[in-house]
Amino acid sequence: MAAEIHPRPQTRKPVLLSKIEGFQDVVNTAVIIPKEDGVISVSQDRTIRVWLKRDSGQYWPSVYHTMPVACSCMSFNPETRRISLGLENGTVSVSHQGGVTVVLFVLEMEWVLSTGQDKSFTWHCSESGQQLGTYRTTAWVSGLQFDVETRHAFVGDHSGQVTILKLEQDNCSLVTTFKGHTGNVTALCWDPVQRVLFSGSSDHSIIMWDIGGRKGTAFELQGHNDKVQGLCYASHTRQLISCGSDGGIVIWNMDVTRQETPEWLDSDSCQKCEQPFFWNFKQMWDSKKIGLRQHHCRKCGQAVCGKCSSKRSTIPLMGFEFEVRVCDSCHDSITDEERAPTATFHDSKHSIIHMQYEPTRGWLLTSGTDKIIKLWDMTPVVS
Repeated sequence: MAAEIHPRPQTRKPVLLSKIEGFQDVVNTAVIIPKEDGVISVSQDRTIRVWLKRDSGQYWPSVYHTMPVACSCMSFNPETRRISLGLENGTVSVSHQGGVTVVLFVLEMEWVLSTGQDKSFTWHCSESGQQLGTYRTTAWVSGLQFDVETRHAFVGDHSGQVTILKLEQDNCSLVTTFKGHTGNVTALCWDPVQRVLFSGSSDHSIIMWDIGGRKGTAFELQGHNDKVQGLCYASHTRQLISCGSDGGIVIWNMDVTRQETPEWLDSDSCQKCEQPFFWNFKQMWDSKKIGLRQHHCRKCGQAVCGKCSSKRSTIPLMGFEFEVRVCDSCHDSITDEERAPTATFHDSKHSIIHMQYEPTRGWLLTSGTDKIIKLWDMTPVVS
């Protein structure tokens, strides 16, 4: 059952600046051109368009180019004004065997990193086009981030796993892998200052992995009713922006002391009233009682029956901005201060498939299944 978003009084919200319409098909990805009133888009209709704002306030396609096949992803570097494209036939500068899912241009290294549906991660020299190295993943790769200082690549795939690789000029080594999602990884965001990695998933959740702390700490964030499609961290305000297929734009306050969600405990009977669960035939026979269904308290992790966990509560510091099941004793122990929200929720009014945040002006770009690009002024809420 999908969680309900409970409306909270909000005095500030994103301001819709403009809509860009007129596409024949879905926009796969788009970027804001920094310091200019412009947007670059690539669409399923095989077009690349540069939209510039006219005196009328509307955006019009000033540059229009048609590719042989549809572009599935794009990376734009504002310093060099260079666009790296990944195509659905597997082409970047050399080929993948399946469609290209993510492409990144690293100016400092002059590398183009790319991932594909063929379960491969490759990096090439952007000047010569020569392939420098490749790594085979266990599943279709759907997320990619890179840390220039350490040369670490973060690769998220459809199994829900995130792999960290150390890249060299012509080879790479596996650093570690970790998995916390039950669905495929749909978005990654790396903050090199705090040294934390955020991963979004089709399981509707976000996980913050504390890479720099070196303690394996991970914090879960639950704020979407559908798969997470994009993540961006505003390091100057310590806020995370997430967008999802549910149309939600969520602003998370990460400048709080968060708590890890507990591991769910195993038990053959309720850890509160000791009633047997339905598979515990011996205790059911000995006590002459009907077995009960097992649930878990989201705060303490104990295995409990429905009667001992009949109440619901938000636990924002654990990432639960929606009400979740808690045992009666935990419900009584949660204070009003602990229930104070750490996120704000905003409706984009379209199912988002891609987002991009431009921190210089505080603008957010979202593109949706409705074939519309929307530009938002986020300064009222990201500040």
